[in-house]
Amino acid sequence: MLESLTISPEHIIHNIKLGFEVPKVVEAIATRKIVAETASELGITVDEAEIQEEGDKLRLEKKLVTAKDTWTWLKTHHLTLKEFEELVHATILARKLAKHLFADKVEQVFYENQLDYVAVATYQVVLDDKDLALELFYALQESEITFQEIARQYIQDPKLRCAGGYQGIRHRRDFRPEIAAAVFAARPPEILKPMTTSKGVHLIWVEEIIQPQLDEELRQKIITELFSNWLKQQIQRIEIVTQLDLYANLQPQEELLKQA
Repeated sequence: MLESLTISPEHIIHNIKLGFEVPKVVEAIATRKIVAETASELGITVDEAEIQEEGDKLRLEKKLVTAKDTWTWLKTHHLTLKEFEELVHATILARKLAKHLFADKVEQVFYENQLDYVAVATYQVVLDDKDLALELFYALQESEITFQEIARQYIQDPKLRCAGGYQGIRHRRDFRPEIAAAVFAARPPEILKPMTTSKGVHLIWVEEIIQPQLDEELRQKIITELFSNWLKQQIQRIEIVTQLDLYANLQPQEELLKQA
């Protein structure tokens, strides 16, 4: 039985490869380099006060109340204090670059895609029997039963059952197209006629349709989405060469695969 274990950097890299995580790691590295280079070209910088403020926010988020908590967290993640500051610096730089590139495009994106930001609050029960779903639908219309009673009786998942089938605040993209069309055409509060998909028969109660407001939260969300798409485009247009020996002995491996 193992009493101690030494893990080398090579072991870690090997495990990353076996876990199919290399593309994700490469993309993260490329993203940081693209952000750093673009920010430098645009003259965007980060000062010590910003690093201190952002570092404090991160420690609060991670519940690192004392210095001991912070050092323990750093040790767990194999980070030096300098690397922690580098992480904070990269976070701030990306945020400032995103704002610089896209803050003035938010209103246009919002008004051109306003329907995508409309939200809805729904409750749902998925049944196996269409006849039963129709029976419950008509019973709801006649106020012979409540949706909560249906949820308690027919939802198997305990947490979802306790929530009465509540699906949360969702957007058009969160629904199947055929369901989205019916949900967003509803006049809340309204029970929708059962709809059948591969998952079963959906009985949906539309509680509220929420019209979008361009507040600070949505503004930041739009900036983040635009920035994320921009980064993906930048990564796609450049050639990325890694020094990992991913293709060593490729020919013999190809022959083995052909024989399998």
